[in-house]
Amino acid sequence: MAGEPQWGILYVCPTPIGNLQDITLRVLNTLANVDVIACEDTRVSQKLLHHYQIKKPLFICEAHHLSSAKQKIVAFLKQGKKVALITDAGMPGIQDPGQEIISFLEKEGFSVDILPGPSAMIPAVVYSGFSTSGFVFIGFLPRLGRERKNLLEKTLSLPQSLVMYEAPTRILSTLHELICYCGEERQVVLCRELTKIHQEILRGSISDIIGFLSAREVIKGEIVLVLEGTVKREKGLSKEMKKMVRFLREKKLSQKDIVESLSEIFSLKKNQLKDYL
Repeated sequence: MAGEPQWGILYVCPTPIGNLQDITLRVLNTLANVDVIACEDTRVSQKLLHHYQIKKPLFICEAHHLSSAKQKIVAFLKQGKKVALITDAGMPGIQDPGQEIISFLEKEGFSVDILPGPSAMIPAVVYSGFSTSGFVFIGFLPRLGRERKNLLEKTLSLPQSLVMYEAPTRILSTLHELICYCGEERQVVLCRELTKIHQEILRGSISDIIGFLSAREVIKGEIVLVLEGTVKREKGLSKEMKKMVRFLREKKLSQKDIVESLSEIFSLKKNQLKDYL
């Protein structure tokens, strides 16, 4: 189907995460030459298009209108139209419904072209300055339940930095929750409102960041959180402690429960033990 010459193509176009100048020439050229643009919010997208003097018809493509958006995109493509997919900010397909649109069109045999451009996670990783062998991006944490617990237990023990998005209304509760899994001394960099006028970069331990934010009456803006990966210390566990770890793992205890048990039995800080498990 993708080989049908009369069919159109979907261009996935990343847009600035804040500063309107952070857009590529290729994206601007594409937006100026497509027939129609699928966007998250027409009011937000019109500001960007007006800034660059681009006039194109828009239609909504977001979570609550996904089914109708798919139908519209397919209809345009079958007419041989060129369609651009954009979000309010950043790369479509990263933590937004664009991922489902792209997957659906690829499976149906339509042509999709992904253009490179802005994404909040990359500047946040670079700002952190953490020395790692890479990073793990998990986006927004699952809201509740075992899925959230399992994800945190698995990722917070990795040597790579952990990158996540969080809402300003939930950031303090999430930071307090992280202490339960990796201790209050784990180093973290919080990037708020990247590339915007009120951009802010906070560095320190989890407890430090909690202190900074708790002093504020209100927390606003888009947040990217980067946690340093685990650092193995030269000194390891004693033979007695290793034996206890094996025993607790055989009993199917979670990483968190093992740390709590060892901390109580051997009178050690939890954050010290996490580096060895």
